Amino acid sequence: MSELPTWLKPIADAAADVSAGTLAPSLPAPPPDARPSAVLMLFAEHEGEPSVLLTERAATLRQHAGQISFPGGAQDPEDDGPTATALREAHEEVGLEPDGVSVLGRLPTLWLSYSNFAVTPVLATRDHLDGLRVVDEAEVAQVLRVPLDRLLDPEHRFSVVRGGWRGPAFDVGTPVPLWGFTAGVLARLLRVAGLERPWDESRTRPLPEPR
Repeated sequence: MSELPTWLKPIADAAADVSAGTLAPSLPAPPPDARPSAVLMLFAEHEGEPSVLLTERAATLRQHAGQISFPGGAQDPEDDGPTATALREAHEEVGLEPDGVSVLGRLPTLWLSYSNFAVTPVLATRDHLDGLRVVDEAEVAQVLRVPLDRLLDPEHRFSVVRGGWRGPAFDVGTPVPLWGFTAGVLARLLRVAGLERPWDESRTRPLPEPR
């Protein structure tokens, strides 16, 4: 892709400039023994609308069942870095062929302490999000193509809370909202990109119970 669409350029620029402290201010740096992993943040048009690729995780998973996430997972020994991991995982989960995918860059690596994963978000784009499907039913329940306008709509923004913890969330039309790591990365990236629209930051919902 020789020239980025107008709607994507601020996102790509923000990804190039964002720091780990801005992206996830509450997360410490990954320790040396953290397991490398990566997720694919794929933005492209779908049915004429700028959209992002997400998945609903399978309900049978031991961790994070039913949650909304980017395609991704742990780095395999044969992977040549985070980009290769993100593209391989997306191919295995939703059938994304790497041909035609333009990698725009990598965001800072973030540490998930509960799983000890060091996660690198890989920003990419392609001409469309057609033809993707559930390939690995053990990992993925459904493929989601969420319009960017829905993520930016103030009526679909809120925070989830449990005890003293609070985090960003989005209503993406699924029973379980988009929350947690994926929501945090998207929320802060869109804010840094200057795309966030004013929303009622006092609006909260209880954190979904684990499934």
